Amino acid sequence: MWDSPRLLNLLAGALVGVAMFLFAAAGIWALVHSDLFPVREVTVANALEKTTRDDVESALHGRITGNFFAVSAADVRAGLEKLPWVRRASVRRVWPDRLDVTLEEHVAVARWGDDALVNTYGERFSGMSDDVTLPLFVGPAGTEHEVALRYGRFSEAVAPLEMRVERIVLTPRLAWQLRLSGGLDVMLGRDGEVAEARLKRFVEVFDATLKTIPRKHEYVDLRYPNGFALRVPGLQAKGS
Repeated sequence: MWDSPRLLNLLAGALVGVAMFLFAAAGIWALVHSDLFPVREVTVANALEKTTRDDVESALHGRITGNFFAVSAADVRAGLEKLPWVRRASVRRVWPDRLDVTLEEHVAVARWGDDALVNTYGERFSGMSDDVTLPLFVGPAGTEHEVALRYGRFSEAVAPLEMRVERIVLTPRLAWQLRLSGGLDVMLGRDGEVAEARLKRFVEVFDATLKTIPRKHEYVDLRYPNGFALRVPGLQAKGS
């Protein structure tokens, strides 16, 4: 082996390569752990409505560790996405000492039970709102998207009546119930498509039925194949 120039050259080249790799690795380690190039500034690139500066500072506390090269963008992003009103965060390094943050906030369309909200994507989140005009959604865990979808369809169906859906309930047995503005409770039964068809038929006959009754309507059950049952305070049930 030692008499072979070719093998000696190959060995020398390999040793040089290893040395260069170790030198580069040591340099990178020193750079990453150096006190040079600290992160001096974090900027939020977009305007926020629900998330405050204090919220952002609290979320970042203890997460910006190391210098510009060592700070974990993923860790910073994870901290920001734990904020109640933040749906998604992106973090970008800007040379030489800045992190640019972009936050997408939830837009609430409804309350979910007593302790959460639902956004425009049909996703549940832990924000709180004092907006009393938000409708109430109730349903089993995991049905948030389905309830939000049906809310839009049911709201469109009752629009000709100039009523709003104030509450939509999907029961544990997957039956649909509505509370319309004015206090009318509507029982729709199971299967969203069937429930929507029943509601549309009800809207079509509303003027000829409920509108002719001067008293306040309390409850209407649409789960009948050829009509509906109506409950009005002080009035016997009526079918259509």
